[in-house]
Amino acid sequence: MKKTAPRLYLKEERETPFLYGHPWVFSGAVARLEGDPRDGDEAALHASTGEFIAWGLFNGNSQILLRLYSWQEETPVSDALFKERIRAAVRLRREALGLLKPGKACRLVFSEGDGLSGLVADLYNDILVVQFTSLAMAKRKEALVSCLEEEVKPKAAYLRTEKGIKELEGLVIEDGLLRGRPDSTTVTITENGLDYEVNFNTGHKTGFYLDQRDNRARAALFAPGKKCLDLFCYSGGFSLNLARAGAKEVTGVDTSSPALDLAKKNAERNKISNVTFIREDAEKAMIAFLAQQSRFDLIVLDPPRFAQSGPGVRQAIKGYTSLNVLAAQLLTPGGILVTCSCSGRVVREDFRGMLSAASHQAGRSIRVLEQRGAAPDHPVAVSCPESDYLKCFICSVE
Repeated sequence: MKKTAPRLYLKEERETPFLYGHPWVFSGAVARLEGDPRDGDEAALHASTGEFIAWGLFNGNSQILLRLYSWQEETPVSDALFKERIRAAVRLRREALGLLKPGKACRLVFSEGDGLSGLVADLYNDILVVQFTSLAMAKRKEALVSCLEEEVKPKAAYLRTEKGIKELEGLVIEDGLLRGRPDSTTVTITENGLDYEVNFNTGHKTGFYLDQRDNRARAALFAPGKKCLDLFCYSGGFSLNLARAGAKEVTGVDTSSPALDLAKKNAERNKISNVTFIREDAEKAMIAFLAQQSRFDLIVLDPPRFAQSGPGVRQAIKGYTSLNVLAAQLLTPGGILVTCSCSGRVVREDFRGMLSAASHQAGRSIRVLEQRGAAPDHPVAVSCPESDYLKCFICSVE
């Protein structure tokens, strides 16, 4: 073990999650720190009794004081370790999932799901888009991006930052081109037989919600002959799947004009005419539909993340409840509700409980037909429940 490496000692009886591989050590679990690590430096985690637990990267600016990467004392954190993890992540997408094909898009690296907490990388055809959600990984930007380039050889690599992460991590980093020369700030991908234009420069997240790929296809199976409403529709992911599957009509609602412009372009690109897009707040739109006595046979609720941290969970549950009450009231008897949460802090049990409350408040019976998660290029680390962040419940409403 490195004698000069700083050490963090846990409070008594706080070691169990980390012994089983949870990568986040919050400041409240730490009893004392030996040494003087700079933000981004390697440090060792020890139990209160002194036993070594894992190697991690330190950040005094963050509530996550230490992110863990290696549980072998003889294998400290290094560029070589990260390179091995990136290669394994890409191999999974290429060989097991078969997603690395021309014109396709997938998540190459999914942070905790691939043992690389703080790194997200998406590939849109031949454009690599990278996000850093930890300061320590951002400091290793050049080595990490170089490894990704070696594996997939993109035309260009672009950096995007997630909203709020700069403040949470103390990051000083700006969006922009990292490597190469893209032809434009958009790229066309094919998903579920539909073509989408993705704006990796200004679009949400890295440009598209790849995690909902399989859920969009599944929801479409319920769409034939249905009058559908897609709330928080963004660039038309769910809307176009529902419309192409034979929906009677689809209404997509979002507050973003650029997103709706892209949704309309995507509908035109795919020669889909049974879809209409409206710029409006989702809750206000549902209240207006109720006032007009409009009803729908299928509703998709896919709002943005409501809870950035633990303290925000209660407020997030209230927000989800309010939306789902309105959706339940808008559905015809036997209608289908596809309701989602991408807030990792809101666990599945909490989300089911929210639906129970919404059912009671709406005076409608809600039965869960399927409980789904993110597409498999967003693997869930069993040691990190938070990596099972996406909940997609397909329900019948009577």
